[in-house]
Parts: sequence; structure tokens; C-alpha cells
Amino acid sequence: MAKDKKKTWHRPRHKVINTLLRWILTPVSRIRYGVRVEKRRQDETQYLIMMNHQTPFDQFFVSMALPKQMVYYVGTEDLFSNGFISNVIRFAINPIPFKKSTSDFRAVKDCIRVAREGYSILLSPEGNRTYSGVTEHIKPSIATLARALKMPIAIFRIEGGFGVEPRWADIPRHGRMKAGISRVIQPEEYLAMSEEELFELIAKELYVDDRDHGERYTHAKAAEYLERVMYVCPHCGFAHFRSDGDTVRCLDCGMKARYLPDLTFESLAGDFPYRTVKQWYDAQNEFVCSRTAEELGTDVLYEDTVRFFEVILYKRKRRLSPAASLRLCADRIECAFGGSVTAMPFDEVKTVSVLGRNKLNIYTDNQIFQVKGDKRFNAVKYANLFYHYQNVQKGELHGEFLGL
Repeated sequence: MAKDKKKTWHRPRHKVINTLLRWILTPVSRIRYGVRVEKRRQDETQYLIMMNHQTPFDQFFVSMALPKQMVYYVGTEDLFSNGFISNVIRFAINPIPFKKSTSDFRAVKDCIRVAREGYSILLSPEGNRTYSGVTEHIKPSIATLARALKMPIAIFRIEGGFGVEPRWADIPRHGRMKAGISRVIQPEEYLAMSEEELFELIAKELYVDDRDHGERYTHAKAAEYLERVMYVCPHCGFAHFRSDGDTVRCLDCGMKARYLPDLTFESLAGDFPYRTVKQWYDAQNEFVCSRTAEELGTDVLYEDTVRFFEVILYKRKRRLSPAASLRLCADRIECAFGGSVTAMPFDEVKTVSVLGRNKLNIYTDNQIFQVKGDKRFNAVKYANLFYHYQNVQKGELHGEFLGL
């Protein structure tokens, strides 16, 4: 009896479903985001597509730009750990799973497999949607992957997405954005470069600063949920914030600012010193990076009521508590529920990652925990303090990378 042939990644249904999704989501994207996508209608070139990441719909903009192509995109493991829904996604378009904030060799092998079958691959080298309007940190290993695949690299630039729908917001603003392939780097060009040179080129081509976009973005709730990303006050240090409509204020000192359609702030009370979200975001990172262990102390810095889950990787999530107490300290995270406390010392945690707008994954040697707070939950501070601790332990007291 002949042996069964090894299953291919691609299935004919993927192309059919991808086409149907594009027909449905193209008008939705235009209405929701006011996006103008530069189309390459006859382009059937097999690409490694690299995009900067601004909105939840970014992968659909790529599909709109390359209607002749079947593109497989790299998605975080959270997409594949939702039981029945994940099974439907796998059946329909079979994204390439990637374990976020880690070196996932399985994902590299899957990319090689898809490339050998002749299909394009889409990924975001940032691994995160921008919180500040500026392209986030890119790992140098992206150049290693590109050189291994030896495919033409299509740089897909998205501009204005931060203005239309910031990562920390739920509601799109009224405004315009654009997306499209801005450059193709051929293998004969980049294989002559060092990995460092290729990495620098990719980072340069993907860099977008929406502060320079020149558009206006209007909505009555323009500042809503800024507290999902901001937790440091220029006057108080570690603090608590509350947004309301187009304003945000510090609950500790009363400092208050209005977020304007041109993506700048207007100070209303307490001498708000920042002109843009990026300036505030950078100042927050600098504040954290400058803290010593003695300054941070051993007390609980923040406490949140959250839903606490264990992630059964690539399968489902098991709820451990609907109302756990999550505590952030300088050297650990604690989760208290059911009369007991689960301590996660940063010395024993492998990594901490922010997903979506404000979910948190905590990776240990044997388990993955997921935390979901309320609408105003700030997951960023947990990732930032973890990475700062790691930097200090490595002797990089002023290390700039804080997990995003």
C-alpha cells in the first residue's frame, strides 16, 4: 500500500475563503477606516511581506492590495488558543502560529514550508501594534529569517492607522489613512548585505511616525482608554489615570489634558508637559528605565481585579478565577484567588507579553497564564516592569527595551 503523501499547508478552500473575506471586508475597511489601499491587481510574485502594525484590520489591507495572491499571515498563539473559534480560523485560512515574545523555531519551520509551497507570507516585524503612533521595536532576527527564505521582501507601509484607531482605543475616529507596498527588496540585493545592514534597511523602510501624517482625526471620545497605556505622571511618578471623552486626568494630582484632532495635547490643569502621546510614552519608559531596585522598593506598586486563565497552548483557555487580585511588584507578579496566592517571581518568568488592546500573557517554564482586566486595565505596566527587572539583572540598568 502506498504511503499517504505529506499534507500541504495550502488547501484550495483557503483561496476561496480568502477571496470571499476580501469581498466582504473591503467595503467594511473603507467605511471603518477611510483607508486608501494601493492595489497591485496583476501582481502574482511570491513575497515575504513585512508590514508596520497599526490597526486590527492591517492583514486585510494586504489582501486588498494583492487580490491575485494567497497570503498566509503569521499570527500570535492567542489566535489559536480559543477552542472552536480557533479551529474555524485554521480551517478557513490556516495562519502560521507564532509564540509571541519568544524565539519560536516552529514558526520559522512553518514559514519555510509555506515558502516552499510557493505562497506569500505576511508578518509584522514589530510583533505589536504601536501604542505611540511610531513603529515599535523590531528584533534583529527578522533579517535572519528573510535571508533563510530568500524571497523578495515587500515592504507594506500603513500610515494614519494610529490616528484612526489607536491601540489603546475601542472606537475608530473620523479620518483618513493609506496603505500599500512602498518598496520591494530583491534577494540579489539583500543577500549581498550583512544581516545588520539588512536589519537596518528593514527598520528604516518600516518606520512610520503618524505625528507627521498631517491628517486630523475627530471623535468625541478621542482620549478614551489612554489609561490602558499610560501609568506614569510627570508630577507623581507611578500614578492612576482616568479618561473621559477627549480628556485624560491624573487621579492622584489632578493634572488634566485634552487630546486634539491633530494628535496633540492641550494642557487643561496641572501643567501637562507633553505635546504628543509619543512624548508621554517615551518619558514613561525613561522614568521606568531610570528606577533602581531601591527606588522601586518591595511594596505592591499596583493592584487590579482581573479574570485569570491558564492557556492550553493552541487549544483553549481554562479559567482559574473570574475575579482574581493581580499585584505588580518590582520583582514579581502575584495573583490571589480562592484563598491562595500564585507568585510569579521575575527570576522564574520567561517573558511577559501584551496582547491586543490590554490583555496580558505571563510565560513560565511550564505554563502560560492570561490576564484580562476591565475596560480600563493597563497591561503595559506589567510588561514594562518585568523587562526593566531583566535589564537590571543583566547589568543594563538603562536598557531601553521594555517589552513593546
